[in-house]
Amino acid sequence: MALGPVDVYIIGFPGNQFTGRIAPVVLDLIEKGTIRIIDILLVIKDEAGQVTALEMAHLSESAGPSFMEIGIAQPGALGQDDADEISDSLENNSSALLIAFENLWAAKLTEGLQAANAYVIDHVRIPAEVAESVITA
Repeated sequence: MALGPVDVYIIGFPGNQFTGRIAPVVLDLIEKGTIRIIDILLVIKDEAGQVTALEMAHLSESAGPSFMEIGIAQPGALGQDDADEISDSLENNSSALLIAFENLWAAKLTEGLQAANAYVIDHVRIPAEVAESVITA
């Protein structure tokens, strides 16, 4: 079975207002076979600039009960090095959720490319805001 490409999203939460309300959307994508979660890491920077990284297993129910239902394929794939890398760009009293996921939808394309002895030369992702501005212009 071919692997789909893996993306890591870094999602910011000003004021450390992480509530887990994005979990139902993530669970829906998992249930539909669109993505598979590789790992999740929450990076919190307090008002004094102290950084804490919490792996999925260490998140409490306060993150939201549906958030706790998300299965992780490779716990620890994201870690302290990743937290350190983004901590400088985090403002004090904010947090970031790092989500690494495999794009299962693209695995069939990968299989087709392999069968055709072809390969991807490059991949460009256009942010949703940019695409929307072009489409609605």
